[in-house]
Amino acid sequence: MAGHTVLITGGAGFIGSNLVRRVLATTEHRIVILDALTYAGNLENLEGVDRDRVLFVHGDITDTATVSQAITTHNVDGIINCAAESHVDRSISSAAPFVTTNVMGTLVLLEAARAHGLRFLQMSTDEVYGDLESGQAPVNESAPICTSSPYAASKASADLMVQAFVRTHGLHAVITRCTNNYGPFQFPEKFLPVMILKALSAQPLPIYGDGKQVRDWIHVDDHCAAVMLAYEHGRQGAVYNIGPDNERCNIDVAMQILTLLGKDASLLQHVTDRPGHDRRYAVDATRIRTELGWKPMHNWETSLRETVDWYAEHRSWCERIKSGAYREVTSLTTSR
Repeated sequence: MAGHTVLITGGAGFIGSNLVRRVLATTEHRIVILDALTYAGNLENLEGVDRDRVLFVHGDITDTATVSQAITTHNVDGIINCAAESHVDRSISSAAPFVTTNVMGTLVLLEAARAHGLRFLQMSTDEVYGDLESGQAPVNESAPICTSSPYAASKASADLMVQAFVRTHGLHAVITRCTNNYGPFQFPEKFLPVMILKALSAQPLPIYGDGKQVRDWIHVDDHCAAVMLAYEHGRQGAVYNIGPDNERCNIDVAMQILTLLGKDASLLQHVTDRPGHDRRYAVDATRIRTELGWKPMHNWETSLRETVDWYAEHRSWCERIKSGAYREVTSLTTSR
């Protein structure tokens, strides 16, 4: 893919910004970032990136004209769609923004990819499969979709649209479905940063229900490595589950964070469970391991400690998000 230019939507978000850094470090690709800079988009996440290879476009994936102009102006060869409304609690409060961005936005991108003959990757989630019973085998890509939250339903709808464009229009598209991410630059409304920041301040850590919900935790860099393999080498129309086989109960993860920070378990505070809360997610990632040679490189214990340390060392980044000051940044900051 010499001279390849990839449009990364949502590139100022948590996974998107880590993907940008991964692409810069491991390929010669040029990157066009398209991000609407809604509450979860933060240009400070991209501080120091190589401006010779990265261009930022402020725009919404639901805006057909903006998407088309970004593609034609910058000679884009492919799209990786990271842009999404992704917080389950917010989708329970108001589902409409999730349908707009995750479904309609994906449709706009698919139409653009079809019109310009682009490669396309849809970043989805393991939540489209719904929850599993304790002891049930992890699900593979042929498992039926069975969503619980409006967020998961919006992502499943987008996945179905991608598959329709492959079947109907012959689009070269793949879908990846990943487990729970952790690592630097995660917006501090998600489980792990909430637990870390509360623990750092010796505040109560809110635990939904009994805290026995099980998630398979993957470091964001391992996720991004898998995405790039799927984007560059994935089979047309294929779905690839991405998971490191690292299942953990929420309450155990919270307790591990407290231990790392030398805090007492008395800080755990059980709160009313989320409506429709899935009990367990687990995916079988055999396909991407065997077809594309992916394997996770990050050890949970080491990487969790590094993640805790990152948030401890970036308290000002977190405070700027809490205060809203991060939204005042209007252009990429660089090391040049």
